Amino acid sequence: MNASKATAAIQGRDFVTPEDIIRVAAPVLRHRIILSPEKEMEGVNENEIIKQIINGLEIPR
Repeated sequence: MNASKATAAIQGRDFVTPEDIIRVAAPVLRHRIILSPEKEMEGVNENEIIKQIINGLEIPR
């Protein structure tokens, strides 16, 4: 949340948009994901997992 707020502030806004959250999701979450050995052997990385999660969410408009 803080990273999203900071991103919005840098953009000159006092509110967070879904795009702000998407922009910071990978850097914020990457170190929190632990891949199983099977996924590592398949060549899956943390960024792909985060992208799948984001793509699976419905963004309110």
